[in-house]
Amino acid sequence: MIKAGKLDRQITITRETETVAASGAVSKAWALVATVRAELVQRSADEYLTGFGETDAGGAVFRIRYLAGITTADRVTCGGETYDIDEIAELGRKRGLELRCSEVVA
Repeated sequence: MIKAGKLDRQITITRETETVAASGAVSKAWALVATVRAELVQRSADEYLTGFGETDAGGAVFRIRYLAGITTADRVTCGGETYDIDEIAELGRKRGLELRCSEVVA
């Protein structure tokens, strides 16, 4: 069980949605799924070599109370930073979720 005192961050979970206008134009936006309390377990900044040179890729692991319907297509926003969810691990029997995320580079 996750203790309430450890849930010291507030995160928002968003999901990409598509809207079709009357003209047929498709617009995409991020819609709010939930705003929950979370524990920031780990935060890292890994340097790795890409085709364009060296870059920094930030990552984070968040623990939240169990919330059904969260997928790896969703995003997490915490403290003004946005992260893609790479992996979701269930803690216990629907006690909590561990969200392994990588920072979105704009």
